Amino acid sequence: MSGRGLLMWDEAVTKYDFGNGHPMDPVRLALTMELVRAYGLDRVVDVVAAKSAGNSTLRLVHREDYVAAVRAASADPGAADQAYGLGTIDDPAFAGMHEASALIAGQSVGAAEAVWRGEATHAVNFAGGLHHAMPGSAAGFCIYNDAALAIARLLELGAERVAYVDVDVHHGDGVQAAFWDDPRVLTVSLHEHPQTLFPGTGWPQETGGPKAEGGAVNVALPAGTGDAGWLRAFHAVVPELLADFRPQVLVTQHGADTHFEDPLAHLAVSLDAQRLVQESCHALAHEHVEDGRWVALGGGGYAVVDVVPRSWTHLVGIAGHAPVDPKSVIPSSWRDEVYARTRQLAPGRMTDGREPVWREWESGFDPADRVDQAVLATRRAVFPVRGLLA
Repeated sequence: MSGRGLLMWDEAVTKYDFGNGHPMDPVRLALTMELVRAYGLDRVVDVVAAKSAGNSTLRLVHREDYVAAVRAASADPGAADQAYGLGTIDDPAFAGMHEASALIAGQSVGAAEAVWRGEATHAVNFAGGLHHAMPGSAAGFCIYNDAALAIARLLELGAERVAYVDVDVHHGDGVQAAFWDDPRVLTVSLHEHPQTLFPGTGWPQETGGPKAEGGAVNVALPAGTGDAGWLRAFHAVVPELLADFRPQVLVTQHGADTHFEDPLAHLAVSLDAQRLVQESCHALAHEHVEDGRWVALGGGGYAVVDVVPRSWTHLVGIAGHAPVDPKSVIPSSWRDEVYARTRQLAPGRMTDGREPVWREWESGFDPADRVDQAVLATRRAVFPVRGLLA
């Protein structure tokens, strides 16, 4: 197996554009790729483009009538059918929507295929992670669920155990729904509590269907959770589950919207904590996953200059075994590009200046701590079903 990482990139993914004023601004993708290049990471990883997902691939997750509705709305945005979640405030229809969405999906599927076949150990598609799309509808800025499609393709290729870990601030509801009753897939989502954030799902009691009890794991964190709580929750749940499940492939979703500057959510996580979780996912892949197979996706993130490009550039560096020094000064060429594109001033370093620390779960449970309450609720709901101690 090649030790080099893959970065899936096609400039045309920036055509996934819901229009002026929409939070999902494709400039975040363009600026991320420019920062990857500014740090020379495009010479460390192999940058490749996969073909768009075709009908047979999309049908692994999505209903035929939904794909047809997306195609129709793509050709005539004014005729978008809201019964499919298209033409809404969250998911306005735009010309070429099917083509852009299928291209992003194709990059995630291509990443999964390459890792499964041993062409690379790790692969990143930061344009992906569109985890809210359902089999028959768009939702939450997501048209096709590339994460679910990548997992479905792995299963089609013969994978028997795939783990999906989602650290986006929003619940990974679409991926959970796609594999709710499939014991071959373990879905783990850490997110802001459904009482305070879209999509209103992801309660700890959501643990999988009758054929896959304990196959869905949800950690619902209180609004305001910062670095110490977020990292404590991750390490209190994810490593033990992966050690037990022994996946053949790890797929992770790294939405950057947990950040304290994100305008659409209410967690208070720093870039530095996000980087630590990325590093942990990398380490867990090498420790618990067959041949270290790891597919890393992007996701949400709406602080499109200050946060998203830095977070996902760290992800690319980690996957390429060439991590970026968080204290490094960001190249002036990138800062100039940011100003030219957005008229905003860019951050100067690859850090928020934090050095996060957290208490390991084994250090003891604090019954008055809301994060500890959330973690315990998850462990009690899932761990005994999987034969683990809560």
